[in-house]
Amino acid sequence: MMKAQKDNLFSLVKSLTKSEKRQFKLYVGRLGVNSDSKFLKLFNLFDKAKEYNEASILKSGIVKKQQIANVKAHLYRQILISLKLNPSHQDVRLQIREQLDFASILYHKGLYKQSLKILDKAKDLAIANEEKNIAFEIIEFEKIIEAQYITRSISTRADELVIQAKEISALNVIASKLSNLSLQLYSIILKTGYVKNEEEGRLVTEYFNKRLPKFDIRKLGFREKLWFYQAHLWYSFFLQDFLNCYKHASKWVDLFDQNPNMIYLNPVFFLKGNNYLLESIYFIRNKPKFILKLTEFQTTVSDPKFPKGENVATLVFLYTNFHSINKYFIDGSFTEGLALIPQIEKELIPFSNKIDEHHKMVFYFKFASMHFGAGNNKECIAYLDKIISNKTLSMREDLLCFSRVLNLIAHYEAGLDYHIEALLRSTYKFLIKMNDLHEVQLEMMKFIRGLQYIYPHEIKDAFKKLLLTLKSFEDHPYERRAFLYLDIISWLESKIDKKPIAQVINEKYLEKYT
Repeated sequence: MMKAQKDNLFSLVKSLTKSEKRQFKLYVGRLGVNSDSKFLKLFNLFDKAKEYNEASILKSGIVKKQQIANVKAHLYRQILISLKLNPSHQDVRLQIREQLDFASILYHKGLYKQSLKILDKAKDLAIANEEKNIAFEIIEFEKIIEAQYITRSISTRADELVIQAKEISALNVIASKLSNLSLQLYSIILKTGYVKNEEEGRLVTEYFNKRLPKFDIRKLGFREKLWFYQAHLWYSFFLQDFLNCYKHASKWVDLFDQNPNMIYLNPVFFLKGNNYLLESIYFIRNKPKFILKLTEFQTTVSDPKFPKGENVATLVFLYTNFHSINKYFIDGSFTEGLALIPQIEKELIPFSNKIDEHHKMVFYFKFASMHFGAGNNKECIAYLDKIISNKTLSMREDLLCFSRVLNLIAHYEAGLDYHIEALLRSTYKFLIKMNDLHEVQLEMMKFIRGLQYIYPHEIKDAFKKLLLTLKSFEDHPYERRAFLYLDIISWLESKIDKKPIAQVINEKYLEKYT
């Protein structure tokens, strides 16, 4: 536990910009006694250090071992206070909280009318910016003052406060239920991926309907609608209903278009909404619309007025690059997309401490798939090995499973069949363990195992037979998910027609959309 606290402090110091460091030194330097303080010396030591080392702190003589915990805790608090005072971190929420603090001070001094006046303005600001939790807190404070002291400010004051409290409380309950449902669905899909069978589909539908609150959507505000669309989006993703994903993601993004001020107050939700909109268009395979929305997204986030900050910058990096890669998968233009891989890997380095392992592995799966599509099977295997060899990885089970299936195919394509049997056994065991051994994977594994017993002149017929079998699963509501990760159908067609897989995918795309 202590190690995490030390790392947290060091990471906080390292995350500061030059202006934030200058602001901190000005803040602590306002009192002359701080100029030679232990916590400021510790800050300077951390600022210069490349990595955290407690031994070097003790060796510096700044603090004794018994003092280090207290000095570090004090430094952490002083940095946070300094950041709070920095204009770049001043948003509407902080402004409302500040007004609430001022009102509390006036209340304790017995200046009740002044306190109520500030609370009333803060409440209006909170409601206008959809900060209804803070608005409810303000109303409850107003009720305390009105009940405890007869201010006689307005004759109908008590009735107004009661009505306001009921209305905002009801909306907060709806928002809380919808946000809970959305978070629960998100956590499940992160762990398991899409619904695998009819029983899972039934359970997800029951789970969703049971937890969906009853309300009139016309009476909902921005915040409640946001959670409503998000919950429905995740439910649709679960069922691989990508048209409904597109519908709810579009409504999510439209909500921000109708309330542009909310983009700057809730940039993370704006970014996520656009991410899911692009993802749903990608699954629908509409490249012109995809490029249009990706261009609009890139234009918005590159605007100097768009909110800045480490969290926002990380999400912009993730979503921009994920979808820049996806663009080439839609029509099979893999070779064109290869130049992105070294560029993204280079840009990943500064974000290494901000991006979790799951998202890094998603990048590796996309890199591997890009190389496979371009015919670079050994490069594909190298990226897949980064996923398969990561024993501590916590990511979607379906991605872990299909990494192994693609690994098998890439080994076959690369002619590295001397240990295919061992790969088959380990993949089979993994799929059984993950409860993910479905018909598509099973047929693929049976086929690859049987290749060693097939004469060269029989291979084409074997490919045709497997293609006919897998075609029956292409529109299956649960088996088709295999083709979302790996276009096995196009791979088989490329083997039969002796064409590159990229050409097969491109011809199918042009036939469908031209």
